[in-house]
Amino acid sequence: MNSLTKLKRIPNLTPIRSILAFLVVIFHIAQFSKSRDFPFYNDLAIFNKGTEAVYMFFSLSGFLIIKQLFNEKKYTNSIDLKGFYLRRILRIFPLYYLILTYGFLHYHFILPFFGFEFENNYDFLSGFLLAISFFPNIFSTYRPGGILEILWSIGIEEQFYLFIAPLFLILPIKRVLLFLGAFTTLYFLLFFSEDLDFLIKYKMLFFFFSFGGLCAILFNQKTFQILIKKLRYPILITFIVYFTTTIFKNNFNLFYYTLFSFILFGFTVAALALKPIKILQNKPLNYLGKISYGIYMYHAIIMHLVGLFYLKVISKLGFPYVLDIIIINVTVLILTIILSHFSFKYYESYFLNLKRKPNIKRKVEIKPQQKSAEVT
Repeated sequence: MNSLTKLKRIPNLTPIRSILAFLVVIFHIAQFSKSRDFPFYNDLAIFNKGTEAVYMFFSLSGFLIIKQLFNEKKYTNSIDLKGFYLRRILRIFPLYYLILTYGFLHYHFILPFFGFEFENNYDFLSGFLLAISFFPNIFSTYRPGGILEILWSIGIEEQFYLFIAPLFLILPIKRVLLFLGAFTTLYFLLFFSEDLDFLIKYKMLFFFFSFGGLCAILFNQKTFQILIKKLRYPILITFIVYFTTTIFKNNFNLFYYTLFSFILFGFTVAALALKPIKILQNKPLNYLGKISYGIYMYHAIIMHLVGLFYLKVISKLGFPYVLDIIIINVTVLILTIILSHFSFKYYESYFLNLKRKPNIKRKVEIKPQQKSAEVT
């Protein structure tokens, strides 16, 4: 096999990550402040879209990863499972286990040190085993604290890829599209089945990934691309309305809102991937998208530390309510970006560079005419 030629990145997907990450952050800041009687603001719909932003991350991840798996299967008739999982480990594990370690220390030692007791509603050993084995979505149901609870989404993502990669290995390439379509449909119906209510309880939202991947494979087909080109502006406008209003949430029940969401997100990723959008093509947004994993993982820690500082210092200064809100939000955002930057540069990059080693780097033979719009 020939090494994968460095290819052009799919446009818009990196900067959109930064926007999604900030939607999660401002959502959690308002939640955190409200629960502690700190000044907060969440009157606009966009301040309440953090959960949906995480789901959009799932669709985007499914689009990219399944596209890579499909291309590898198509051009090599195989999947390098060892390489695939090593790349996932190097990308996810270092930061995941760092946050996990700090989270346990925070709630069991740091908070008590500052005179704040935190009620742990779980057996430590059981919670620890669930968290380290990538079942934080189950662990989060015990409400172990925000720093640990946000890890649920990382677990869901890794659980999905744990079984999807081997399936790509054994499935004939011509059956992949049918499988993804059938899996998305059947799993979505099972998700809302009363007999399998644990799927909702543990937030096992695998259909976001599979439908995103389905759109990625269809994206290679001319008919689908023509359809997305014709519907591009209506899709993107609907996506903006979705995140800036409550129109859809107020008019759909949970079943139809979830169905609408994963279909919209899959089509939106495909619409974004067609060609660059000028407003998204700038260095700050691209860089923030590049470090968005860190932004997501660190913001809960920063939020808790800023909360402690607010309680001990800022709240005693007698600032106006609005100014307190601005101070809390801006401080959390700035400190999260700074910490994520240094983490990416001096910690995560060490492991990411290991992905470029010959025995780990994704290898697939791609013909020159097949190079457009792939992710490196």
